[in-house]
Amino acid sequence: MEPNTLLDALLDEAGVSHAGLAARVNRAGRARGLALRYEHTAVARWLKGQRPRGQVPDLICEVLSARLRRQVTLGDVGLGAGGPGAATPSSLSGFVDRASALWRSDQQQRPHVIGVAAVTGTSAVMPVWEWENPPEDADVSREGAARVRTADIEMLRAARAHYELMYRRTGGIATRARVVGFLNAEAAPLLRGSYPDALGRQLHRATGALVAVAGICAYDSDAQGLAQRYFHQALRLAKASGDRGLGAYVVALLVNQSLCMSEHRQAVAFAEAALRSAGRRITPALAADLYAMQAKAYAHLGDGPSALACIRGAEAEAGRIRPGHEPEETGYVQPGLVDVQVAEALLALGDLTAAREHATAAVGTPAHDRGRVHRLAVLTQTELRHGEADRAARTATEMADTARGMESRRLRDRLRTVREHLATSGCADARSAVARIDGALRVPL
Repeated sequence: MEPNTLLDALLDEAGVSHAGLAARVNRAGRARGLALRYEHTAVARWLKGQRPRGQVPDLICEVLSARLRRQVTLGDVGLGAGGPGAATPSSLSGFVDRASALWRSDQQQRPHVIGVAAVTGTSAVMPVWEWENPPEDADVSREGAARVRTADIEMLRAARAHYELMYRRTGGIATRARVVGFLNAEAAPLLRGSYPDALGRQLHRATGALVAVAGICAYDSDAQGLAQRYFHQALRLAKASGDRGLGAYVVALLVNQSLCMSEHRQAVAFAEAALRSAGRRITPALAADLYAMQAKAYAHLGDGPSALACIRGAEAEAGRIRPGHEPEETGYVQPGLVDVQVAEALLALGDLTAAREHATAAVGTPAHDRGRVHRLAVLTQTELRHGEADRAARTATEMADTARGMESRRLRDRLRTVREHLATSGCADARSAVARIDGALRVPL
């Protein structure tokens, strides 16, 4: 079920508690001759995405209309024909309302939003399909209370760069609260403001890039369902902006998440969609990352020839990267990133010698702290698989020291995996390395 963030937002605006809404619906039902006995638990289920039966959706609209002194429709409360998460391709303003309702619920730490499960199958594929295919947004202009200016766009771009840097230094848990708070306080009012088509496309692009960072932070917090919703939002905003390159970047984030969730065939399909749809507008850095992630997916599927073909594609694109000619979003494709991705693919294929060479090259290239932890973890794995347990223990010690203080569930999972492998290696230095990893893990999140 999809959380009903629209109903949640209206309840907050109306100042009505769960129990209060249930009582009001019961009273409104009695006026229609209905014997209703709803309690706050029923409202909690509605907020999780369950649709009320019979006339109750109309009663909810009636209650909230009276409370807010304006007409509230089924669509307004997320109870229209398509449900709370239904997309309405012709209504960009409706999407903005749903998106900002999710930001608000996340900022308020609503459990039904933070703990939502990731969608699979058709529900996971459709946002990518809709991004790739017509119809396009012919006009994104809007009339609103506040006039959006170029300076507002620059503010959003600066915020994206700021929060991405914060994420790299401290992890997604601490950063997510800040970026989501900014989306609520700054981005949402701008999207509801007044702007012509050209400026509106810039606004949707800048907001989409910022929403993508919120998704990355949710992913790093291991709130996978929430991260997926943010990525889907960023993809819709990218389509409204008309920037295919930004959309391909967001799809790359979905590819990475698919790999995390072991949805390897989906990862391959998404990467192909990004490469195909962006075409010549895709940059070498993004293409290199997409090919490298495809290689990992094929390797896990046991398709060695396809994995090796993608590795060749990744290395060719990496050789074409020109510093200063890439958009800010692809700045994460730093020297050595393709090497570590390729090392993971080769590990899965069982080519330990080549995997060790690529992992060593990746660690020998400068990277931000978060990227370095990942590279050291992969090198530790290759060294262990290569029978070099003492060397792996030293690498793991550096990894643990670099990771200390980062608030990241994904990195903690990586540290635990390395710890388990070291603990069973039997080497003399393993005990010390395990203790250092335990020390890094004891830092509370």
